[in-house]
Amino acid sequence: MDGMEIKNITILGSGIMGHGIAQVSAMAGYNVVLRDIEQQFLDKAMEKIKWSLGKLVSKEKISEEQQNEIFSRIKPIVDLNEAVHDSDLVIEAVPEIMELKKKVYAELDKVANNRIIFASNTSTLPITEIADTISRPDKFIGIHFFNPPQLMKLVEVIPGQETSNDVVDLTTNFVKSVNKIPVICRKDVPGFIVNRLFIPLVHEACYVMERQQIQQTEIDSAVKFKLGFPMGIFELADFTGLDVIHKATIEMYVRDKKVILPHPTIEQLFNEKKLGQKSGEGFYKYSDDKYERIPLSEELAQKCNPIQIIGNILNNAAWLVTNNASDINEIEKAANLGLGLKKPLFETAKEIGMQKIVDELNQLSKKYGTFYEPDSLLLSMC
Repeated sequence: MDGMEIKNITILGSGIMGHGIAQVSAMAGYNVVLRDIEQQFLDKAMEKIKWSLGKLVSKEKISEEQQNEIFSRIKPIVDLNEAVHDSDLVIEAVPEIMELKKKVYAELDKVANNRIIFASNTSTLPITEIADTISRPDKFIGIHFFNPPQLMKLVEVIPGQETSNDVVDLTTNFVKSVNKIPVICRKDVPGFIVNRLFIPLVHEACYVMERQQIQQTEIDSAVKFKLGFPMGIFELADFTGLDVIHKATIEMYVRDKKVILPHPTIEQLFNEKKLGQKSGEGFYKYSDDKYERIPLSEELAQKCNPIQIIGNILNNAAWLVTNNASDINEIEKAANLGLGLKKPLFETAKEIGMQKIVDELNQLSKKYGTFYEPDSLLLSMC
């Protein structure tokens, strides 16, 4: 790996994530090949990239000359062999289906040269398991861009069990070079960092609504005005998509029962095709496809005590530290950039009182089982 330099990048999959990653890579000066299985998918993706770059020109962020230069760096190619021929780094952004990803990597392994680094843009699937599909798992890594890649600053970098340190360093430097901020999840744990904090929280908010017998808007107001979230949990879930949350829930729960206590409402909404903003209804109803905010207020926030919610997110944050997957600084960075938290989690915990939070978790544990047992890190902070 000595002297290895990344110049040519291949993106597999031209959907929202794929063409977004292609754009940010080309804007950073890389030569990019965008690959998909049909020309029509690529044509659509290239149109979207052109539109996105056009917006930057109209806002005077880049010149027309720069727009043309960036666009010319992206080559749409259908043939896999040709797509990876000169590649130094392959970023796979195909749908979150394990069998599909394995199939893609089995094909890729046959045609890729020896120097290629393989990176999967998965948000929840186990890196080590995907890496087992190829003959060189030491060159495989997770690189989780957030949606939309053009705007979101955070990228989670996740080594698998056999990923070499050189590959971790090269990937981290690549993330910085495309003007993003890397956060390393040191272990391939379910949900990595951000989803390990966020996905269980959606379920927990459902339990809080049931147990405190309050409205969704009251919980969301408390989360926004008392805990420093940019929007409410239910609002954020609708924005993300209940299909995405349901899929992530299954993936995480299969791998670790301690990470999530599934609430039946999520599966029910998914089955009823109430997927959030994209379908017009999720936890809330939406009048049309325009981005719509839910009316939340400080007054509504008074009706909800969010201690159970902060207890849940802190317990998962503490688990990441205790299990050497991350540290408090990196978790706070991920929560700020990935979830938009305005205030550090552990600072909020201090204000509420760590002893109070631990007492709450102990009470919940007595009532509802070991899922709520406070992590040893939280106990040490009392």
